[in-house]
Amino acid sequence: MKRIMLAVVAVAFVSGAVVSRAQDPVKVDPKHYSVILENDQVRVLRIHYAPGEKSVMHAHPDSVAVFLTDQTAKFTHPDGKSDEATEKKDTASFAPTGSHLPENVGKGPIELILSSSRASPRRNSWSWCGVATTRGGDARMRGR
Repeated sequence: MKRIMLAVVAVAFVSGAVVSRAQDPVKVDPKHYSVILENDQVRVLRIHYAPGEKSVMHAHPDSVAVFLTDQTAKFTHPDGKSDEATEKKDTASFAPTGSHLPENVGKGPIELILSSSRASPRRNSWSWCGVATTRGGDARMRGR
């Protein structure tokens, strides 16, 4: 009985690690996400969506978003709820750790830069330790 329980725990652990690593937006959606800079201190992504395009469910660690265009996006969260966010060009906001599926519901393209620190004592994301967390709630571009 102990061996069976250990086998179940091991399979769950390995499956969980694969799922959390799969949430990296650069890996699951390279059409919309590209790495501009990545080192031991930071990871900086460029994000682009044409009107009407949407992604797949993925996760981000605590990040700062810098908006390069006026944009409107719909975010669907793992619980199925969704919300809409409108951002202005040349503004920035904090986005807490979380998972979402973004969709460009505006008339123009979505262009932004997303920067995450790796130097933080709160290293808690898939990108650095292989485990996704939702400690900060769902990530929203507005960070609210």
